[in-house]
Amino acid sequence: MEKHQYGLVLTVSVIASLGVVSFVSCIAAEKRRTREDELKLVGSLCKLPESHAFGFGIAALICLIIAQTIGNSIVIRSYFCSREKKSSSSNSKDKHPMISIALLFISWISFVMAVTLIGTATSMSRKQSYGEGWLDGECYLVKKGVYIGSGILVLTSVGSTLGLAIATMRKRQVDQDINAGGEQSKLNTKL
Repeated sequence: MEKHQYGLVLTVSVIASLGVVSFVSCIAAEKRRTREDELKLVGSLCKLPESHAFGFGIAALICLIIAQTIGNSIVIRSYFCSREKKSSSSNSKDKHPMISIALLFISWISFVMAVTLIGTATSMSRKQSYGEGWLDGECYLVKKGVYIGSGILVLTSVGSTLGLAIATMRKRQVDQDINAGGEQSKLNTKL
């Protein structure tokens, strides 16, 4: 059981750390995004320098994707492990399936929205040369607050993923304890 507790603490720490790094990267990208005064116009052509927000946006995306992958792989692994043991134990029913489904839904919706916002804003933070703007040769700036909103979505996604991972890992541990207790009682009755 102690091994399981250490694994739970380590997993939660890794997911939470990745979420914090992703959130902080979003805040840093917001502070370093390209401003209107950096826009250079020559006639109808525009030019923007590459912003430091590009690097922070990439870091935010990578950390968020890794955190979501780790959290959901734990949930999937726990789900399939509990399905295999379900046939041997009738006590392994989930008592709160709606909470798990809600957390999963919130996690994925906020994840998709965050990845979309961060990815779009980050691609707009690249260098935009004269006549080769972000889209159709026009320059685009990331609006104020886009990275902050993305950061809030990152926290929502990682928080719900953590909640779901913790709930499924604890449920799995309870199922293992129940199965171990049942096997122990069978062993005691045979003696």
